[in-house]
Amino acid sequence: MNTFELLEIACAIVPDRPAFVAGADGEIRLDFATFRERVARLASVLSDMGVGPGDRVALMDVNTPAHAETYFASAMLDAIYVPVNFRSRVAEANHMFERTAPTVVLAGARYTGLIDSCDWFDEKTTGCIALGAGASPDGWRSYEEALEGAEPYAGYPSGDDDDTTMIMFTSGSTSVPKGVTLTHGSFTSFVLSNVEPADPDVNERNLLTVPLYHIAGVQSMMAGVYGGRTLVLQPQFDAEGWMKLVQRESVNRAMMVPTMLKALMDHPRFSEFDLSSLDVITYGAAAMPESVILEAIDRFPGVRFINAFGQTETAATITMLPPEDHDLTGTPEEIEKKRRRLRSIGTPLADIEVQIVDEEENEVPVRQTGEIVARGARLMKGYWGDDANNGVSSSGWLHTGDLGYRDEDGYIFLTGRAREIIKRGGEMISPEEVEEILERHEAVREASVIGVPDTTWGEVVHAVVAIHDGATVTEEDLIEHTRQALASYKKPDRVHFVDALPRNALGKVIRPQVKELVGGA
Repeated sequence: MNTFELLEIACAIVPDRPAFVAGADGEIRLDFATFRERVARLASVLSDMGVGPGDRVALMDVNTPAHAETYFASAMLDAIYVPVNFRSRVAEANHMFERTAPTVVLAGARYTGLIDSCDWFDEKTTGCIALGAGASPDGWRSYEEALEGAEPYAGYPSGDDDDTTMIMFTSGSTSVPKGVTLTHGSFTSFVLSNVEPADPDVNERNLLTVPLYHIAGVQSMMAGVYGGRTLVLQPQFDAEGWMKLVQRESVNRAMMVPTMLKALMDHPRFSEFDLSSLDVITYGAAAMPESVILEAIDRFPGVRFINAFGQTETAATITMLPPEDHDLTGTPEEIEKKRRRLRSIGTPLADIEVQIVDEEENEVPVRQTGEIVARGARLMKGYWGDDANNGVSSSGWLHTGDLGYRDEDGYIFLTGRAREIIKRGGEMISPEEVEEILERHEAVREASVIGVPDTTWGEVVHAVVAIHDGATVTEEDLIEHTRQALASYKKPDRVHFVDALPRNALGKVIRPQVKELVGGA
């Protein structure tokens, strides 16, 4: 199934319902029928600029409806959409453009100069469209003027499940970003299995603040369009702006990352906003500290929480911890079991196989750690431009690189990343295990644990720690704190204090930068 049909289905059922709300004061409001027409006009513009089947169309901007319009216009032409991280520096953006060689690039006003500076860029061979209001730079066409002067594209796409529809780059938190090749089936498999189609009698309003260059943002966009939801777009997250949007638009559903959720609850004006319309908060994309989700359950009464786990290579969520496991009511035994499950990533969704395996891809017993692998219709085809490494084994399993175990009830618990495991004197140490203990100390705000080369042990444990404002703690205090809770060989040999850990836009700690903080070890 072509993803363009997701839009067609919604337009047939709820053409007059608002599809997108955007702008500083919500002044941009597009119903599904208008959105569909703008998509068709943009498809004509792109086609006239030389875009055809298999060509790439790249976009670099904060969250606006142009992301969705450009994606569906590209799908309409059987072209391939490339969302580019708007936080990229010139070298990073240049890498993505060089890898994908887009025929047309669209960009917000603040990013056109950056693109002009890329070595790859040649305005003579690449079509350029500037988004937003105001005059366009030399060589760039105005997005709105181009749409206004175009006739709707009358063609229809022929691409199906196995055809590539998007190249999405990984976060680069552990290595150079790779272009993940995703198909129409990557998205429609998830959406059709897990999202109800548009209902004329139910209008859900979804606040989308996760960046639309990230798989979580795109998943929310696809689900929102097919589900006939009104997507309220926040260009970039800020806590007070988010709360204002929930209150003004009576938002029902939101996708958050842990750092966003914590920022809301830490905001001095949190209690001043009416957030009672919220029904569902989905969180994911980075590890959720237990203390944060417990506080959120308490401070968002009546909200149903969902923990969604996946990665770019799986196109969407593969495991989920549902709302009922966040409901901390029942007998003491039931509450204790649910609290344990809050540390998990839940159980696999119905449309995907997930196993915990050893190095030979044999499934390991309950509570034994192994690598999490996934198999199903929505996995990536591979990494763009890398024919030697499609990331999927001959038996069809995608190796996620995440380590974990499954309990007796089928719930999966993460224990670390395969390539981040610290090997000290033959012993394997999970950074996450040590980080969790460090963050239990009352003085510690956040911690990251890395392995540092050592001639005696092979690697030793170093911790990089940020403490709460006004708190005091010594290196010796924290080493002893971990020694009391863990085997002695797991305790840090050194503790480095910093103001804050380096994180990407979705709150993931960027471990290469953590290593730079301790001297590039």
